[in-house]
Amino acid sequence: MYLRSLGVYLPESRVTAEEIAAWTHLPAEVVREKLGILEKPVPGPKDHPADMALWAAQAALGAAGLPGEAVDWVISIVEEYKDYPVWTTAPYLAQGLGASRAKGLDLNQKCASLMGALEVARGLFATHKEVQVVLVAGGYRNGDLVDYQDPHTRFLYDLAAGGAAALLTREGPGLRLLGLAHRMDPELALAVKVPVGGTRNPLTPGNLSAFRLRVEDPEAMKQRLDATSIPTFLEVIREALEEAGYTEADLDYLALLHMKRSAHRAVLEGLRLREEQSIYLERFGHLGQLDPILSLNLAWEKGLLREGSLVALAAAGVGYFYGAAVLRLEGGLHA
Repeated sequence: MYLRSLGVYLPESRVTAEEIAAWTHLPAEVVREKLGILEKPVPGPKDHPADMALWAAQAALGAAGLPGEAVDWVISIVEEYKDYPVWTTAPYLAQGLGASRAKGLDLNQKCASLMGALEVARGLFATHKEVQVVLVAGGYRNGDLVDYQDPHTRFLYDLAAGGAAALLTREGPGLRLLGLAHRMDPELALAVKVPVGGTRNPLTPGNLSAFRLRVEDPEAMKQRLDATSIPTFLEVIREALEEAGYTEADLDYLALLHMKRSAHRAVLEGLRLREEQSIYLERFGHLGQLDPILSLNLAWEKGLLREGSLVALAAAGVGYFYGAAVLRLEGGLHA
């Protein structure tokens, strides 16, 4: 299975570290250096998650020179907070792409959804010999759900907006998938959520303002993540490398989701990678499950990937999910 082409859509509007500082009463230097946000894209009036995913998917198909009719499966990783509640998006994407014969599914593991999608796609290629093209596409604007007055959700201040897609094919050229690994931490199952709007606490006129991301027990979550997050990132990356038949010494590039600057550096140091072997997304914020696609796209544009490059993708999503993939570039990439 090859990742043949990429597509990225980013809204034109941006907010800066100075604006976020004004909203939060944090020093701008803290926003820039500790949280690692210089600026981030924010949605315009037409930037809905499924539409942003569709625009990115159109770009990925165009880059590969393939029509929508070529797509066998659409795997949507559009975020749960999307255009309409209680709504699936794979059929909408297929309709917009002209992928009239495609099968599809919606998949959600929060910010680790891309890794789950790669696992499902690998299974489709392995068990259905007729499958030749799988499209993975997502849109994200959970930045709408951030309460900048809540210091316990400071780690969410980087949430942004955008769309991204990856076109997967049975044959190359592209980034050949060699290894995948996953972890889940049930101790953090209820740690981060929107506390209203579901069946336990339905929306009412009186609780609309509570429809924001909240942390249930901030201190417990901090202690758990301080002890486990970086080691788990390193574990899944190393496990994916082992399946691929490589070690961290062989890595050329790491596509890592946006996190605070010190955590990003800790992952690089743990793998003995140089800073130039990854791109810190300080001008993009956190696009959830789309960060690894954005990072790959930027790396290709900057000339950081070349024939034979060994690449790792790594992400984590509240729930708590962790995932990693290892790929090798064979014959170029369309982006």
